[in-house]
Amino acid sequence: MPRAAIYYGPGNVRVEDVEKPRAGFGEVVVRNFVTLTCGTDLKMFLRGHPYAKPPMVMGHEFAGVVEEVGGGVDWVNVGDRVVAVNSAPCGHCIYCRLGRFNLCENLEKAIIGFTTDGAYAEYVKVPPHIATFNLYRLPQNLDYEEAALLEPLSCVVRGRRLIDIEVGDGVVVVGAGPIGLMHMMLAKHSGAGKVIMVDVNWNRLKYAEELGADVTVNSSEEDAAKLVREETGGVGADVVIEAVGLPETWELTQSIVRKGGTILLFGGPPKGTKMLADTYTIHYGELRLQGSFHHTPQDVLRAMRLITSRKIPLRRLITGRAKLEDIVKVFEDLKQGKEIKVAITYG
Repeated sequence: MPRAAIYYGPGNVRVEDVEKPRAGFGEVVVRNFVTLTCGTDLKMFLRGHPYAKPPMVMGHEFAGVVEEVGGGVDWVNVGDRVVAVNSAPCGHCIYCRLGRFNLCENLEKAIIGFTTDGAYAEYVKVPPHIATFNLYRLPQNLDYEEAALLEPLSCVVRGRRLIDIEVGDGVVVVGAGPIGLMHMMLAKHSGAGKVIMVDVNWNRLKYAEELGADVTVNSSEEDAAKLVREETGGVGADVVIEAVGLPETWELTQSIVRKGGTILLFGGPPKGTKMLADTYTIHYGELRLQGSFHHTPQDVLRAMRLITSRKIPLRRLITGRAKLEDIVKVFEDLKQGKEIKVAITYG
């Protein structure tokens, strides 16, 4: 029987035999070749997730081959190499009608790996609306591991499209995890003059340097605000991107951005948390604070084009490989910061 990693609650994930999913009307079943780890999966493993309804299969960054198509599906065929993201808008709620697809009121009804069975499994079923909006055939020159980066890159592309990064801008990215590193790569690709990475882990900062960061700052040992100002002529960063999701890092952004600068609040703090806002700095400095959540089909298309172009070194974010049976050890390695992303392979 096929195997899958079943999430029973925080700290409790077991690899077990499961029934092979079957494709209903509008659905597509994919035989996975790779599933990538994600920081959200690690958070779910450690402390749960508000969407998760255990027991369920975890995982949502995957690519593979179409195993079965349901009735009404005529845009992919059995044997096609494909990638999909984990959600799609309903198309009929008020936010979809306003064109704010990432804020869809029905988004959480079927999110792969959260509210419907996920992709740490040999097979994954793609729901109809996701198969319609966000399932792509792979070009022959694109391998499964690179393709599986589509979902997180789509979210990063969403954030990037909400802000302006001008040629020569000084950009600070707070958080050197996979998402922060993607933001760094995209900022460099957009023509940023200097990109400064801020984190509390020297290993991650070292890897950020290897991937192209101009300056790295360890905020647990150094005065991040002071060093950023020194690196920006005493002014502060033109753009600050927060990619951690903690109130204290949201607060840090206000001390390292210049007057008239932009802060992208990308990392999602836990529900109910608050941050202290420096009202004087925000008001008299005319700061722009921009939130960013999830992705839209347009962001997915743009991310797919970017992956296919190979103009940024996304593959280097995958620092390890493992079998499904080792998923708990993989989570422990991620918790300790030993890896950036791990590719779970099958067979």
